[in-house]
Amino acid sequence: MRVLVAGTRSHEHSGLPRPPALGLEQRILNGRLYVSPVAAPSAEIPARSVAFRERAGHYYETWDEIYGEWREKVLDRLRLVRSLRFDALPDREPLDTVIGHVGHSAGFRWERDFALMITTMYETYQWHFELLNIGYAAYLTFFQFCQQAFPGIGDQSVSRMVGGLHVELYRPDDELKRLAKEAERLGVGDTILDHEELPAAMGKLDATEAGRAWAQDWEATRDPWFQINSDPGHPGGDHRFGTWDDHLEIPYGSVRTYVRRLRDGETIDRPTERVLAERERITGEYRELLNPGDLAVFDDLLALARKVFVYIEEHVLYIEHWMWAAFWGKSRELARALTEMGVLADPEDLFFLRRTEVAELVFDTVAAWSTGAVGRGRAYWEPIIAQRRRIFLALEAWVPPPALGPPPKEVGEPLTIMLWGITTASVAGWLEGSDGETEGVLRGVAGSPGVAEGPVRVVRSAEELARVQEGEVLVCPATSPAWAPVFSRIAATVSDVGGIMSHTAIVCREYGLPAVVGTGRAVSTLRTGQRVRVDGGTGVVTVLD
Repeated sequence: MRVLVAGTRSHEHSGLPRPPALGLEQRILNGRLYVSPVAAPSAEIPARSVAFRERAGHYYETWDEIYGEWREKVLDRLRLVRSLRFDALPDREPLDTVIGHVGHSAGFRWERDFALMITTMYETYQWHFELLNIGYAAYLTFFQFCQQAFPGIGDQSVSRMVGGLHVELYRPDDELKRLAKEAERLGVGDTILDHEELPAAMGKLDATEAGRAWAQDWEATRDPWFQINSDPGHPGGDHRFGTWDDHLEIPYGSVRTYVRRLRDGETIDRPTERVLAERERITGEYRELLNPGDLAVFDDLLALARKVFVYIEEHVLYIEHWMWAAFWGKSRELARALTEMGVLADPEDLFFLRRTEVAELVFDTVAAWSTGAVGRGRAYWEPIIAQRRRIFLALEAWVPPPALGPPPKEVGEPLTIMLWGITTASVAGWLEGSDGETEGVLRGVAGSPGVAEGPVRVVRSAEELARVQEGEVLVCPATSPAWAPVFSRIAATVSDVGGIMSHTAIVCREYGLPAVVGTGRAVSTLRTGQRVRVDGGTGVVTVLD
């Protein structure tokens, strides 16, 4: 059995064998990625557990130091990728090559930098997994302790004991709120509300000292806080969507919304204090139920889970947004250069080639440029690109099944359940095309507590977020940090993909919104305008009209 997911993480890291699973098998069918956990042989689990405890223990004991080093080395690679240049090759080798005694050509630098860009992304994705799995393992250990110590405890009760932390992943949305407050403080809120388009607003703001101060603040905020990918599934997985910085109407529209809400007397900040108070209340009530001998273990496991949880959320910002934004930005730079040189008809053509084929294309282009010969580039690749484009458009219109093949007797791999909400029952329901439920009812994972009713707004990409109205229920494949501003105006969230520790579930808990995740078919079943009830406590979505 393989399950369709919006984005995927390979579970296995060679240095940190997780006891119950060898890894995550992946297959692509008709352009969609399907995954299936590969269970470890039961006889190997004890030895794998010993190896995992020994190696993970080293990380847990020095977590703060290791995470600090991790951030620095990722930021170093980010600076490296951003420094690469893919300008169109000039008619003649630049004079600087000679005067500077460089010793190699602009064409060589193209080849070198493309290879460097690819290997750097592979390297940083290794680092992506370095802490991720043991971070989830710490949470999972606490989760399993609570299940044993408090029979019948809900998944949400455990997750809410860990939430409410200050992490940089929420900083981009916090920056938009800060810009809105600054606009009001400087007295330029009217200008922002009066101009729906950013260029017109900037022109007006430039006429006053206060306006120029706000505009400078806006420009300073763009890097890094607007380097947020807009892909609705895997945060860094698709170059087509670009970032907030590529679509400034997204953050500017959110600032306008926040200014308007401030004037309406609303509180626009996340309810962090309320979430923290609820966290401490739940933790205290369960802690009082423990035997005295279990208190120290509970306290230690909880403290570790809270510590590693910061990384679990923040790594998304560093790798899946900042690094991927730099990677796709440089890839588009190369595509534009090849188009300018006449090697490609359209910059988008580059993205219909595999990375090894791009390396071939770059090599051939450099060889032709250096000799003055006619390269094979466009004549060779154009028919291949045209055929792949036709296939891509056909597959994009196809509605894939959420799961394929015979289901396993039991889905017991814990991270698959926690991250994606994939369980034995949900897979069986997807394969049948129905969960055997009453018509008008969807079941998923109870991602965030609360009950809310409202009209549906189906959203498949960040470009559609501007259509979301106050009080609507967001229905989507999955969410990413790029969508954070919308959580301030919706009533609830329903997603196709996700488990109790998915980004959608975590963010909704931080914003105090009900959420049902991992429904498998909400986007294909629900329609914009339908009125629904979302019960985040039971994981049930009911169509009301």
